[in-house]
Amino acid sequence: MYRIDALPAFSDNYIWLLQDTTTRRCAVVDPGDAQPVLDWLAAHPDWRLDDILVTHHHPDHVGGVTRLKDATGARVSGPAWENIPSRDVALDDGARIEVLGRDFVVHAVPGHTLGHIAYYQAEEGWLFSGDTLFAAGCGRLFEGTPQQMNASLQRLAALPDSTRVYCAHEYTLSNLHFARAAEPGNTAVAQRFEEVSAWRAAGRISLPSTIGLEKATNPFLRCGETSIKEKIDERDGARQRTDDEVFAALRGWKDQFKVT
Repeated sequence: MYRIDALPAFSDNYIWLLQDTTTRRCAVVDPGDAQPVLDWLAAHPDWRLDDILVTHHHPDHVGGVTRLKDATGARVSGPAWENIPSRDVALDDGARIEVLGRDFVVHAVPGHTLGHIAYYQAEEGWLFSGDTLFAAGCGRLFEGTPQQMNASLQRLAALPDSTRVYCAHEYTLSNLHFARAAEPGNTAVAQRFEEVSAWRAAGRISLPSTIGLEKATNPFLRCGETSIKEKIDERDGARQRTDDEVFAALRGWKDQFKVT
């Protein structure tokens, strides 16, 4: 039996804690801060941390890696083309890695950073997407191009609709404010906005999402939709645009968007 919990860190990060309840072994994804993980382990002294999975090099994802490795001896796996502290296993596109008895496939998803990777477990339907695919949004382009990010998102969107999306930040409500502006006629977005607003007011996290829900409500996965293209035409002038150009315009708008 497997369980996945979110350990909050900083103001809006989640460190995902994977637990094999049969063997009492666990793994964490993107521990930007070691303390929440160490606190959990202290409260569960019969559990062992076996693996630390990293999606990209930003400090809020790797800041706790070395301390956790030193404290537990856990194996550290992360993207081959980025500087990941204390990394034991360098992972590139298409690599496979066994974690807690489950086989994960690595997808290269450049855009937010050039070496960003995501971890996909097909049998359980888990996707750990880091800062590439967010619930109702996507990461900023700090290193990659719009073309790279759009291709990365479309690659993840091709996974089964039932795939559960474990992203690294609680950005969902903010992202849905933008989704409503980008596609005001989308009733699925409106319904999700109301649902997530109620969850957050009650102190409930908004994750995980699913690929199917993202395809219905995430504007960055909907750049081929007429409704999105018309909104970009309305803002930036009507002309023929490729999906990559629609994505670039949408991401540029989101970068300046203020929730009112």
